[in-house]
Order: sequence, then C-alpha cells, then structure tokens
Amino acid sequence: MLLTDKKAALMRRLKTFERLAVALSGGVDSALLLALAHDVLGECVIALTARSVIHPQQELDDAKSIAGALGVTHLIVDSNEMQDADFLANPPDRCYICKKNVFGQFLTLVREQGIPYLAHGANGDDRKDYRPGLRAARELGVVAPLMDAGLTKADIRQLARDRGLPVWDKPAMACMATRFPYGTAIVPEKIAQVRDAEQVLAEAGFTGCRVRHHGDIARIEVPLSELSALVSEPMRSRVAGQLRRIGFFHVCADLEGYVTGSLNRTIG
Repeated sequence: MLLTDKKAALMRRLKTFERLAVALSGGVDSALLLALAHDVLGECVIALTARSVIHPQQELDDAKSIAGALGVTHLIVDSNEMQDADFLANPPDRCYICKKNVFGQFLTLVREQGIPYLAHGANGDDRKDYRPGLRAARELGVVAPLMDAGLTKADIRQLARDRGLPVWDKPAMACMATRFPYGTAIVPEKIAQVRDAEQVLAEAGFTGCRVRHHGDIARIEVPLSELSALVSEPMRSRVAGQLRRIGFFHVCADLEGYVTGSLNRTIG
C-alpha cells in the first residue's frame, strides 16, 4: 500500500472520534499521531504523558515541547508502577503490567473529562517483536490508529518529516525498565545508574545507545556505525572510567551494537 493511501486511512480513522486523548511519550510515533489528530479534531484532542523515574527526563521535555508547539492541552500524570510489586519483580510480562497500570490511570482521568477514547502510538512494526503492552492496550480498549492504518516506523518518520515535526528522526527510546534482564529486580538506585551511564554516552556524542544493567556489569549497545569510536582511545578509557565511578565494576561493549529488544532473547 502506498504511503498516501495509509495516511488517508489514518485520517479517516481519526475522523471517527468525536473527542480523543493521545498517550504522548515524546517519541515520533505518538507525536505524529497527536499532530494529525489535532489537524482533524482541533480542540477536541488532548495529550497525556506519564511521569516516572523509569522515563528519561528528555522524553518528558520533548512531550511538553510537542504539545506546546501544537497548542494541545497536555496533562502530566505521575504513574505509580514503582509501587507495584509485580512490576518491580520484572517478569517477562512486565510491560503488560506497566501499560495496564498507566493506561488505566489515563482512562480514569480522560473519562472524568468526558473523553471516550484513548489512543497510543503503536505502529505496524510493533507486531514483529515481543510487545506484551499491546495486549494490555487491547484489553482496556486503547486504540492504535497508526497500527490500524498499516503505518510502519519508516512511514511514520517520513510523515513526521513532511509535517515538520522536529522529532521525525529522533532515535527510539524505551523506558529504563528495558535495561534490566527479566527477573532482575527494578530498584531506583539501579535505574539511576543506567540513567547516569547513558547520559555519559549521550554527552560523548553517541546516539540511540543503551546501557544494559547486568549487576556489576554494564553492557553498552551503540549503533554499529559508532562502535569503533566507542572502543578507540581515548574514548574507551574515558567511558570505562566514568561508568566505574557510577558503580559498575566491569564495562563491556556489545559487538552486535544496538539491537532493539535484545533482552527478549531469553524468552525466545
């Protein structure tokens, strides 16, 4: 299907909503969804963003900027997954537990305001990976207009660029809980280590990187095109030293580079 046809299908879908709330993460998917929903629905669309230690501050800042630029009412909700023992235990369905929690909070809020529908930015590519959060969305009746229209990540980036959204080429950013192998307890101190370690890499100029937390070991994933820069001196020594000061005893570079959902391999 041509991109123009997919966009037309999306716009038709958005016109079926009288009022709509969009879960805005700060990434390109939900940003495009919000922008096009605003084009169709005007003041009848609002945005909601979860605030939590598991979400990088930059994501919240970007969400605020996107909603502000569009002139959309933006509600920030303090999510409570860090008080959920099941989530903190980090089972393979952790994302299901989290999304059930957060979307449940969002739905309570929007229904109080008389808004019948909540949408999230899932796209067609999300069906290709392990995404238990999609199950939570379906169970709660959260709609996925981008997915329904068959839009892929590449499609979304192109439409976002055409729409003039500054996040059109922003690297994907998952929540900090994805940095921990399943079964490893999620605690604020370890989240802070990951956040600080990834900040070190960002300040060094690396994009779209991940620091996977394996106890005393930090496993760094950067795009393959940037791997040689990471392991070359003086960058190698500088990064290793800074991550050791953060609390990691061993600092490793993953030879595969950044791989989306690499920790899902343990569950097949």
